[in-house]
Amino acid sequence: MSSATAFISFLGSSILGVSYSQNLRVPPHLNFPSSTSSSGRHSLVIEAKATTRREDRAARHSRIRKKVEGTTERPRLSVFRSNKHLYVQVIDDSKMHTLAAVSTMQKSISEGLDYTSGPTIEVAKKVGEAIAKSCLEKGITKVAFDRGGYPYHGRVEALADAAREHGLVF
Repeated sequence: MSSATAFISFLGSSILGVSYSQNLRVPPHLNFPSSTSSSGRHSLVIEAKATTRREDRAARHSRIRKKVEGTTERPRLSVFRSNKHLYVQVIDDSKMHTLAAVSTMQKSISEGLDYTSGPTIEVAKKVGEAIAKSCLEKGITKVAFDRGGYPYHGRVEALADAAREHGLVF
């Protein structure tokens, strides 16, 4: 049984020597080149794991969801943004029940607005106004805002500001 020693170098100096037996399975993110260096040692290449924007947003959303929870007194106002539409729900997490929902797919929102390239800030303001009116009709005045992992900027910010202006407190 032979073993290979790998060295990780940083700015020309080796800082870590690691031994691996050849009969051990090497994780897929560690690549050993087939050639050896002049000293007869194998070099170790560590590659960074690439994540997509969707995976990054899902990770941010899960961190937010650890802190933001909808209750009967203060339900959660959840925002989902796609390339074509904008969706908002008011959710009571204790009962797992959606209390109110508004999206750009509803005719009351989409008529009169031309947003062929996707929802704009004006469309987000109209959605925020509609969700505020829907909540106030049902007696909901306080909500916890869940931005869904999206930056609080642009359409998400416009939606939140419009909902605040029309009577929701968060």
